[in-house]
Amino acid sequence: MGRSKSSHQWLKSHFDDEFVKRAQREGYRSRAVYKLEEIQRKDRILRPGMTVIDLGAAPGGWSQYAAQALRGSGRIIALDILPMEPLAGVEFLQGDFREEAVFARLLERLAGAPVDLVMSDMAPNISGMQAVDQPGSMYLAELAVDFADRVLRQGGVLLFKAFQGEGFDPLVKALRVHYQAIRIRKPRASRPRSREVYVLAKHGNAANVS
Repeated sequence: MGRSKSSHQWLKSHFDDEFVKRAQREGYRSRAVYKLEEIQRKDRILRPGMTVIDLGAAPGGWSQYAAQALRGSGRIIALDILPMEPLAGVEFLQGDFREEAVFARLLERLAGAPVDLVMSDMAPNISGMQAVDQPGSMYLAELAVDFADRVLRQGGVLLFKAFQGEGFDPLVKALRVHYQAIRIRKPRASRPRSREVYVLAKHGNAANVS
C-alpha cells in the first residue's frame, strides 16, 4: 500500500527539519536532543557525578547528550518499552514503565541510591484525537512525577514532557507542594504546532516560575 498524501507531507517536513538535519550532521540519535540542550543551557540541570534516570529514552538522544554532559563521572539509567542501541556510559533497561514489575526492576537497579535528576520524554502514541491523547500524556506525566517522588534526593530535579490541556494546570499546581521552583519550557526544537512543553521542577529556595 502506498503512502498517503499526509504521510508524504509529514516525511518531507521531517527531513527538511533543521534539527533533523543537524542531528544527522552532529551524530545524535534524534532531534529531541536539542530540546534537552536548550534546557541545559538555560537551567544547568546536568553536572558530572550525577545519577540520572531517563524515562522513555529510545532511541537515546537524551541519554547520549547526558552522557556527554556527565563526562564519564556519574551514572545514567535509561528505560524504554522499545529496544535501544547501546551507549557508552548508559545502562539500559527495556520494559513498559506502566507495569509494576518493570518499575520494580528499575528500583532494584538503583538499590536505594539517591537520584539527582529524573527526566522523561515519554509520550503516548498520538492518535490525533485530543480526547484520547491528552489523558494518555497526563498519565505518563503523572507516572514520572510519582517515580520522582520515590527516588529523588532532597535538592533533586525533575524534568518531564507534558501536553497543555485538561489536567495540565492541576498537575503543575500539585508540584508546588514538593518543589520550590517550577518552570515551563518550550524549546525552539519543539515544533510550534505541538502542545508539548517541558516542566522543570527543582527543589530549592527559588520562587515558583511558570
